[in-house]
Amino acid sequence: MCEKEFHREVECLIKVNHKNVVRFIGYGVDSQGRAESYNGKFVMADVLQRLLCFEYLPHGTLDKYITDASTGLDWRKRYKIINGVCEGLHYLHQNRILHLDLKPQNILLDDNMLPKIADFGLARCFDEKQSRAFTTKIWGTMGYLAPESGSREVTYRFDLYSLGVIIIEILTGKRGYEAVEDILQSWSNRLDESQRDIQLEQVRVCSEIGIECIESNPAKRPVSVQHIIARLHETRSVDGSIEDAMTRSSRPQVEADSDDPHRGALKES
Repeated sequence: MCEKEFHREVECLIKVNHKNVVRFIGYGVDSQGRAESYNGKFVMADVLQRLLCFEYLPHGTLDKYITDASTGLDWRKRYKIINGVCEGLHYLHQNRILHLDLKPQNILLDDNMLPKIADFGLARCFDEKQSRAFTTKIWGTMGYLAPESGSREVTYRFDLYSLGVIIIEILTGKRGYEAVEDILQSWSNRLDESQRDIQLEQVRVCSEIGIECIESNPAKRPVSVQHIIARLHETRSVDGSIEDAMTRSSRPQVEADSDDPHRGALKES
């Protein structure tokens, strides 16, 4: 990690405090002598060692649990993880932080399989009135990078593309587009019988969100993570039944029309 990336990550980590973002404990910088070859001779050079310290998360990274949708985590845990990642990303965007390298390897899991977003080495912190930026080079991970990365322009919807890839990967065990019907079929016989209706509805909504997020045109993606969370909340129910239209219509609706998540407003129906 270069010095610029190190300082950027520390700057972002100091600002955040959320259950779905890895807890930053502190950092250290140390200088150690090391023999290096220079002009045919060995000289002693000072080498900086940088250390970031985080909370210990025993279950490691998310990618270890979603390589195959038919094994490993049941739907309840997958749905909980999808919700948690969305909550964590919403918190970051509300604090004007773009992650820019969201992927399963950068999502850690605690004892209760609660997801926590980690690795802010590529993150950008926006100013108060800023909703987009241009950069000379975008680093990230192929397969999770938004198509507009080639234009060097980043907005909040850049992270939404990566989120969509992750959601589909949690649903199917692989990256890339899959029809909603195919995803529903793959889950229909693996759900808890007593909860099948509500869980199939959750699978359907998560599938639709994932597919919308990976739209190549950023304008066709959901307007914000807040909008996604509102849709996920519609599929939650205490008694296991799907909430009816009347119940849903009484919920506050998210209204937003720009790349800035801070312009999204809660509108009472």
